[in-house]
Amino acid sequence: MKFKPAFLNFAFVSLLFVSAQVAGHERNLQVRHPILIPDVLGYHLLKCDFHIHTVFSDGQVWPDVRVEEAWREGLDVIAITDHVEYQPHAADVPTKHGRSTEIARELGTRLSLPVISGLEVTREMPPGHLNAIFLTDPPALEQENWRDALAEAVRQGAFIFWNHPGWTGQQPDGVARWYPEHDEILQKGWLHGIEVANDRDYYPEAHRWCLEKGLTMLSNSDIHAPIDQAFRPREGDYRPLTLVLARDRTPEAVHEALREHRTVVLAAGRLIGEERFVIPIFQTSVSILYPDITVPRRGGTFIQIENRSDIPYELQVSCTDPDLAVSPTLRLEPRAVSRLSIRRRNREIEGERPLRLKITATNVLVAPEQPLETTVELRVSLPQE
Repeated sequence: MKFKPAFLNFAFVSLLFVSAQVAGHERNLQVRHPILIPDVLGYHLLKCDFHIHTVFSDGQVWPDVRVEEAWREGLDVIAITDHVEYQPHAADVPTKHGRSTEIARELGTRLSLPVISGLEVTREMPPGHLNAIFLTDPPALEQENWRDALAEAVRQGAFIFWNHPGWTGQQPDGVARWYPEHDEILQKGWLHGIEVANDRDYYPEAHRWCLEKGLTMLSNSDIHAPIDQAFRPREGDYRPLTLVLARDRTPEAVHEALREHRTVVLAAGRLIGEERFVIPIFQTSVSILYPDITVPRRGGTFIQIENRSDIPYELQVSCTDPDLAVSPTLRLEPRAVSRLSIRRRNREIEGERPLRLKITATNVLVAPEQPLETTVELRVSLPQE
């Protein structure tokens, strides 16, 4: 049988296309896409996920896959936190607490991505599920009584945080509740932080508790499946991250920062944290390109605002000058310049004057239902043409 030239050409082009796609995919496996958020206050702003599962408990991937995923996504530090008590793969993978971290660290060391040793103490509510990270002897946490498990984690110098306090598996209505057992472990110094966000969920009650009780805010993926089945980072859909303001990129510096509550939550398009941290992040990321604005009598002009981060900001804007008007809302796209229209309400005014814009970043929360508010100073010229 002879093939027609046209068919051969089509087959050859198709083969080249498929080969190019495969080659491109293979090249992408070797590429890291850093998450751009400027360092602030003299600290390194590290992107971390401290709640990750593997096949050594109820996850679906081998431990070093978690390192590959994190490296490609631009993360700086991860913690493997397989369950102590829940081992559905025990018939196929031996229960050996801490082994998943050992496996992951081999690749993490080569990629300069620290992997912190952790476990999830998995009990009914109360107290619920708690992660202990920076463990030195993970198997010792296998205790019949949850108090003994936490006491052992404390003995090892672990950082302990309460996971997904409003998880519907334990709180059917999705509302986080504080129990006497949480008072107990807080008073004993056994509770150091809470997940304000987990997976796609945000817990305003936990956010409030962190502020009221001096606990560290965390945000983690709690990932079980391959990460790309849950999130699309190349489309701006990042896994929940704990942003850690650390003195350097070592596990010791991360541990110190967590103890000192130097964290900010980045989850589901929200930036959540104390004003002392989120204000510098916002102000370092966002700037007016041309702060001297000429506003013509007719048609108006634009204020150009640059966002140098990978965080989109949703803004509500108002102008304090009654003679001028600005667009009331603006989305600052990541790594882009957006423009805000400004025009005269009164065409007869002229001269130069200062202008103050009041900005509310609605997706930046300094407390539950309390968005970040700030001001921007400009100078406008109003020619009489």
